[in-house]
Amino acid sequence: MTDNKKILVGKIVAPQGIRGEVRVQTYTATPTDMKTLPVYSPKLTAGTFHFVRPLNPTSSVIIARIDGVNDRNAAELLRGVELFINRDDLPELADGEYYQTDLIGMRVVRDGLVIGVVDDIQNYGGGDILELDSGEMVSFVGATVDVKSKTITVL
Repeated sequence: MTDNKKILVGKIVAPQGIRGEVRVQTYTATPTDMKTLPVYSPKLTAGTFHFVRPLNPTSSVIIARIDGVNDRNAAELLRGVELFINRDDLPELADGEYYQTDLIGMRVVRDGLVIGVVDDIQNYGGGDILELDSGEMVSFVGATVDVKSKTITVL
């Protein structure tokens, strides 16, 4: 499969209520995916994260419970804690499909020339933007990905 790197899927942004629940900003395509993913953080005991509910139907914020966190003060101490999954815990994809995290580190080619390596991917509402190690930012719209050669060809 792949190396078992950790993937950032969310961050605790605030306490929720007085019983120790927390608000989590999710970075997954579907926030309710957090319900089925084996989420962990080096700052939390393994297996302590529990999805509770979405904040609202259209929000990327969910409400979660952490074992041993029973009041608002304890929840406040978790503000800023990042939540991860292991890459190998993601479902297998069909040929020609990929996860955005797999694009990090790929070479980017334009007009037959390598223009950089993907450092990050952003989306400001108009489509995905590849941030390259060269400092350049290029549109991912219309790009072709060759997973085997670890190359992205952009327009």
